[in-house]
Amino acid sequence: MLRLDHLAVSCADLAEGAAAVEAALGVPLVAGGKHPHMGTHNRLLGLGEAYLEVIAVDPSAPAPAWPRWFALDEFAGPPRLTNWVAACDDLEAAVATAPAGVGVPVDLARGDLRWRMAIPEDGRLPFGGCFPALIEWRGPHPAPRLPDVGARLARLVVTHPEAAALRAALAGCADARLVIEAGPKGMAAEIDTPQGRRVLA
Repeated sequence: MLRLDHLAVSCADLAEGAAAVEAALGVPLVAGGKHPHMGTHNRLLGLGEAYLEVIAVDPSAPAPAWPRWFALDEFAGPPRLTNWVAACDDLEAAVATAPAGVGVPVDLARGDLRWRMAIPEDGRLPFGGCFPALIEWRGPHPAPRLPDVGARLARLVVTHPEAAALRAALAGCADARLVIEAGPKGMAAEIDTPQGRRVLA
């Protein structure tokens, strides 16, 4: 069974991306860390049991010999919500039933965090990125460690021209916050904050 784990806002520059999210939601982000395997770095926002990460290529890190996750090598334009991540208890089993191209399980770590993630060989997730990246945590989850600034995910609305096929592919994700609608490819997160509900797209 898949469950919504976190959201990914891609950006060309991490400081720019963090500032854009803070302006949109009216709440502060905190430092995340670096991902040496992918040459990326991030900043984080707690959403209760879930979280949001703003992620960008780390200009100080060596470029990996493989495509970066979330198709970051191809990213251009303003910061925006590009991906979501779903957690599972058995990554191999989840990959086996997922659409082709979801990725190969890779062991990753940062500090005392340990996780496994299915990473597409070309960096691109199925359904143009509307299908989630799959993750299996092997220890503590980062969400409880993040400051609680009163932000909670109310809904994640994912739109895609092949909404019925995407919905079928996600039949194993029972999360009332996930809404799949027909339309041009995109996604928008409705987030409740102390300033009211804000939309991040």
